[in-house]
Formats: sequence, C-alpha cells, structure tokens
Amino acid sequence: MDASLWVAKTGLNAQQTRMTVIANNLANVNTVGFKRDRPVFEDLLYQNIRQAGGQTGADTNAATGFMLGTGTRIVATEKIQSQGNMMSTENALDLAVEGPGFFQIVQGDGTIAYTRDGGFKLSQEGE
Repeated sequence: MDASLWVAKTGLNAQQTRMTVIANNLANVNTVGFKRDRPVFEDLLYQNIRQAGGQTGADTNAATGFMLGTGTRIVATEKIQSQGNMMSTENALDLAVEGPGFFQIVQGDGTIAYTRDGGFKLSQEGE
C-alpha cells in the first residue's frame, strides 16, 4: 500500500474509534453513575528522511531535519473519573458519592462489586 494512503488509513481508523467513544458517551449522558471515556492516541514510527545538519547541496546544510510520520493509533480509552451531576430524588434510600470513592455492594452470587450508582432498593426480604 502507498505510504501516504497508509497514513490516511491509520488516521481514519483512529478517528472512527474516537467517534464511537463519543457516541457512547452521548448515549449514556443520562445514565446514573456513568463515567465518560476519552481515547488516547499515539504516533506510529517516524522515518528520518533527512538528518538535521545534513548536506542539502554543495555548500548548504539542512538547519532542521525532515521526518515523515507513519500514522497514528488508539492505545487505550481512559475513564474520566470527574464528579457527575447530582440529582434530587424522592427515594429515601438514594445516596450519592461526592468526590472520589465507590459504594461496595454484594451481588446475588455473593461476589463483591463497586459502583457509583446510589439508587438503592430493599429486597423482597426487606434487606
């Protein structure tokens, strides 16, 4: 594949992933306890076409070098752990976490899980 097309392809792939992350953030904007994601990009390798200080002609040297990038890629998506909006409810069991922290809950199978969703309800046994 032509090098310039490869660079364009990597950029398009990275931006497609970025758009997917943004769409997910928008789709969950009203989900209680949702933390938005942010894509993290990195450059792929650079090729040195001309070294800085290298000769460009009989009597001239290049002041700066010339490097050609080979594209970009997504290396991770980060969870943004900033405080979300608090909403007032009529449920006396609803709680909110202000600042860092999570609620520790016990799931139906006995395993421990962590959540920032403070919409708690009583079980049929009243627990």
